[in-house]
Amino acid sequence: MKDQLVQELKEAIIEALNLEEIQPGDIDPAAPLFREGLGLDSIDALEIIIILDKKYGIKMANPAESKAVFYSVNTLADFVAKNRTK
Repeated sequence: MKDQLVQELKEAIIEALNLEEIQPGDIDPAAPLFREGLGLDSIDALEIIIILDKKYGIKMANPAESKAVFYSVNTLADFVAKNRTK
């Protein structure tokens, strides 16, 4: 189940952020999403928050927890699995 969720998140991130040159298999699920790794920025984080809301019904109520949640695709998948309403 987690593998499927990781794949879904990779595809959603690529689509939402228009990362046309990246394939889901290119994203290491344990690698950081911000700075090193994919090198995403705060605008990209907002796009991911929108994905979580629209696709999984998750509202990020506590901005302080988002740093840990958004560390990697794996941490994002764990958070979605625990908190999804869709």
